[in-house]
Amino acid sequence: MIQLHDVDLKLLRVFATIVRCGGFSAAQAALNAGQSTISEQMTHLETRLGVKLCQRGRSGFRLTEQGVAIHEATQRLLSAVENFCMDADVLKQHISGKLNLGIIDTTITDPDSPLPRTTQRFVSRGHDVHLNVYVGTPAELEERVLDGRLHLAIGHFPIHVPGLLHSPLYQEALGLYCGRRHPLYGSQAESDELLEEIGASRIVVRGYMQQYDLEHLGVSKAAATVDNIEALAILLISGAYLGFLPMHFAAQWIKTGEMHQLAPTSMRLMSPFDVITRRGTAPPPILQAFLEDLAACSRKTANT
Repeated sequence: MIQLHDVDLKLLRVFATIVRCGGFSAAQAALNAGQSTISEQMTHLETRLGVKLCQRGRSGFRLTEQGVAIHEATQRLLSAVENFCMDADVLKQHISGKLNLGIIDTTITDPDSPLPRTTQRFVSRGHDVHLNVYVGTPAELEERVLDGRLHLAIGHFPIHVPGLLHSPLYQEALGLYCGRRHPLYGSQAESDELLEEIGASRIVVRGYMQQYDLEHLGVSKAAATVDNIEALAILLISGAYLGFLPMHFAAQWIKTGEMHQLAPTSMRLMSPFDVITRRGTAPPPILQAFLEDLAACSRKTANT
């Protein structure tokens, strides 16, 4: 069995260039070598392989039958070497530093969120990265991405702020809920009468999605405003208010009977989650790597 060495790879590359150029003379410029040097290299290669690769002379250049087979094998070998080098280059790209990530609250129970899978994928690559996670309101997250305190943030951002790049990520399902002390608790109706009763009730809305919530309820103003989902859940459990809550987050209180979902068919919303980054600057390698993993995990979630 022939044992290949570095010199053999070099000679095979010379051979591949000669074939591509169509002969020794034509290959001189591509190889930056004289015809005698090229001829000597080919003789060396034929000796190493133990076969005649080509016919050259006044009749022109042509491959022998063995030369055709060796050329095809050479193409496969050089392609494999190139692929190996590309893979090795990717692996040796060592990413280090701090990644500052912002998220809105209470997404931990959302099975559609790609963030847990993204974090696992990102960390498993062996990057020497310190991850800082900040939980805040959408307005706080936007401010921190704009001034550079956060590399990126994930959440609801209904108003596109100049200076930020918005990339859609996934949709969060919300339902209309009340606590067990509320007069509408237990109602199974989907009627116009129920809609009127809902409109006459005290409504609590998310401050950053206030107009969105009010329009879907058909009311003009709210009785309470919150800037995070946990505060909204507290008001709903009190029995004094109605409001929209992420269905994945409300499930724990539905199970215990502390909450009830009203009009699940007509009062179901889908709120978009976006990724925001600062516009106009090239993302550093640490951010680019995380965004690539986030996109891959988001596609995987959407296909399951």
